[in-house]
Amino acid sequence: MKMVSLEQELSSTSYPGRGIVIGKSEDGRYAVTAYFIMGRSENSRNRIFVEDGEGIRTQAFDPSKLEDPSLIIYAPVRVLGNKTIVTNGDQTDTIFEGMDKQLTFEQSLRCREFEPDAPNYTPRISGIMHIENGGYNFAMSILKSNNGDPASCNRYTFAYENPKAGEGRFIHTYMGDGNPLPTFEGEPAVVDIIGDIDTFTDKVWNSLNEENKVSLFVRYIDIATGKYESRIVNKNQ
Repeated sequence: MKMVSLEQELSSTSYPGRGIVIGKSEDGRYAVTAYFIMGRSENSRNRIFVEDGEGIRTQAFDPSKLEDPSLIIYAPVRVLGNKTIVTNGDQTDTIFEGMDKQLTFEQSLRCREFEPDAPNYTPRISGIMHIENGGYNFAMSILKSNNGDPASCNRYTFAYENPKAGEGRFIHTYMGDGNPLPTFEGEPAVVDIIGDIDTFTDKVWNSLNEENKVSLFVRYIDIATGKYESRIVNKNQ
């Protein structure tokens, strides 16, 4: 699969929905992840990311305007030992609890499906980063309806060992705007990861549609030490 520009991939559509990028920095030193959320409704746009232990959670920017919290308030990022979990919903907790009981990433998600938000049936996208003894690998998952039919759940897992420096994988919920929203198709795109954490954060944030973007989280984890740096950007300040 040919590498594409992450900036171009993000700016090519007004509404990729929620997205996860996982890969390795240009210098090969850091494991990199980015997670962003977008919104079309007032309820979806009324959110910010806040730190929560070693991870983050979503929070209503204006609590008085919060309507249905069920699919918009959750912890997108949690850390379990040398594993960092990144998802677009409360399946972060499902993966954390499953892997804490020695289940695999894939096994932990067996009890979950796409979101119950007809007619979109938004896919659940998830990622797991594993750093140990100077080595790094990651996996990504998508749980989606069968071409819009909620009677069936299609499950896909993509695993990447010893990822290449300057390269990442990008998975998101929707192929673009629409009604119903068209579900992501294919395997995660190969995208470039350029620059240090601040350069990369700026590139991602500035490439997202100005009207629809809500929040962005970026983390660079030193593969040798496990120490990390994070950035949070919220449209609502």
